[in-house]
Order: sequence, then C-alpha cells, then structure tokens
Amino acid sequence: KKGGEFYTPRCVVKLLVEMIEPFKGRIYDPCCGSSGMFVQSEAFIAAHGGKIGDISVYGQELNYTTWRLAKMNLAIRGIDGRIEQGDTFHNDRHPDLKADFILANPPFNISDWGGDRLREDKRWKYGAPPTGNANFAWVQHMIHHLAPAGIAGFVLANGSMSSNQSGEGEIRKSIIEADLVDCMIALPGQLFYSTQIPACLWFLARDRKDGKFRDRRGEVLFIDARKMGRMVDRTHRELTDEDIRRIADTYHAWRGKTVSPSPLAGEGGGEGYKDIPGFCKSAAMEEIRKHGHVLTPGRYVGAEVQEDDGEPFEEKMGRLVAQWREQQAEAARLDVEITKNLKELGYGG
Repeated sequence: KKGGEFYTPRCVVKLLVEMIEPFKGRIYDPCCGSSGMFVQSEAFIAAHGGKIGDISVYGQELNYTTWRLAKMNLAIRGIDGRIEQGDTFHNDRHPDLKADFILANPPFNISDWGGDRLREDKRWKYGAPPTGNANFAWVQHMIHHLAPAGIAGFVLANGSMSSNQSGEGEIRKSIIEADLVDCMIALPGQLFYSTQIPACLWFLARDRKDGKFRDRRGEVLFIDARKMGRMVDRTHRELTDEDIRRIADTYHAWRGKTVSPSPLAGEGGGEGYKDIPGFCKSAAMEEIRKHGHVLTPGRYVGAEVQEDDGEPFEEKMGRLVAQWREQQAEAARLDVEITKNLKELGYGG
C-alpha cells in the first residue's frame, strides 16, 4: 500500500538478491519495511549452502507499526538484526555503518521528505537532491553507507534513469562519471501491486576492479527485461525463476564470474558474455556520454534480431498483399453491415 512503501514483489526481491549474492558481511536496508529483503537473503544463503551467521543485518524503518512487523519477521526466523525506527534522512540510526551489501526499495518520488532542511548534508557528495523528490537522496544515502568493496542493488522509479528536473540529471551524471554504476535493468510493467509507476533496478559498486572479477571500470551493463515475466492474473505480472536466472547469469557472466552453462543466459560463463540485441549491452562510458548520461536500457540494447523464416521475399509479399486485399474486402463488407444496422436504429442520416 501507499505507493510501494511497504511491499516489494517477491520476484523483484529474489532478483536483487540473486544479482548481488549477499553470502557474507553486513547487509543494510535504509527503508526496510517489514524486512522482506533480509528474509529473502536468508533464503538465498540457505539455498546455496551458506550459514546465516555469516551475515549481519542492519535496517531502518520510519513507520512504527511496520518497524514492529520487521522486528517480529526477523525474530520468528531466528535472524539477529539491528532494525531501528526513525526517519532515515533526518535521524540516521546507523551513521557509521559501511555495508558490504545494500538492498532497498525506497518509496518512489517522495516529495515531502524535508530536503530543504538538509541542503548541506555530507551525504550529498554528488549534488543536493531536489526538495520535491527524494529519489537521488536515497541513492546518495546508500552510496554514503557503501563499504569500499560494497555493492548496492535497489528499486527506483523509471524517471530516475532520465530525469533532468531540478538538477537530477547533474547528480546522475556525477554518479556515472565517478564510475559507480555497474548495471541497470528495465523491469516489466504490472509487477507492483501497490503502484503503476514503472520501475527499474540500479546496481552500484564502489570497487569495479575488485580482484575477484574482471575489471569493469568505464563500462555499464544494460539489461532490458520489459518483455519478460508472465501474467499471474488480469492485472499483475511476475518474473519467473527462469527469467531471474537468465538476468542474474547474464550479470555474473559480464562481471567475469563462471556460471553454470545455461541456454537461458546466452553464452554463459566468464569471457562467454556477449551482447544480445534487444536484451543486454555492455556500454562504454563514451557511449553513455553521447546519450547525455541517460541510463534507460532501451537506448543501448537495440532491437531484438528477428529470425529469418526462410520464406522467399517474392512469395511473402504475394501472400501478404493477398491477405491485405481480403482484409480490405472484409472491412468494406462490415462497413455496409454497420451502416445498415445504424439506419434500422434511426441513426442512418
């Protein structure tokens, strides 16, 4: 409810967790709701044979009732976490925390966040966020709390990828030029029960030459997942486990991590990453500059390659022209029928 304030779809949480793989270290969610990110992280660790004791959980939630739910959610699962209650912007309860992993779904486009009282805040290293929209306040708050080798994955409204209003474009440019953006994912519509605002996923990494994976400095991976997922009812879509695996495998292969050979990820595994038109593209900084530091994946991945159906051009054109003429004749017949019916109803003119 309330524009995505409390509930993140399970498939989106699962994708975030599969992407950043929080096996060991400090996990932080600055707007943790009822602790869904932490619970899903525990499920991920268990599924991959890890130990829940290898992670430390830190969170903050503004809403008192939701904060109590978060504490209970962790307690009944035996997860030890420091979940604090309060306003993350104005009363940061983890001021000295440097997290190895940040997972978050901040409320979208919040206008009444009190930014006018925080114009000189030390967290705004890349520019003061507009007082009428908290999106880039959340982004910079998370960057501030990221450890030197930390990685963050979070949900934001699509506008964050391209907006130039109130200085947002300059902030985004500064973050890109600081080489913090690792991956951008455009999500399909209708994933969220509580809002129809289109959403995307941002992944930021402080050390993109981290020793464990290939040097990714000066590159950003763009993934367009807008056509993925399946409808679970008339109004809601979800990403399938296969979708999640394909996206995560593509990201891990691009980073240089060996992944299990999978037809879902194209050429999975280390140097096996390749751009797939219409789905993924590794773009150099120069290309991003040419696009005015806009991070919308559709600008980079291009159009999906259409398979040749083997039908000779002349035959195909003959068939299509014949089909078009049939449809024209049917349209003319229907026009006559409609005119006749309208006359019978007294609207024939």
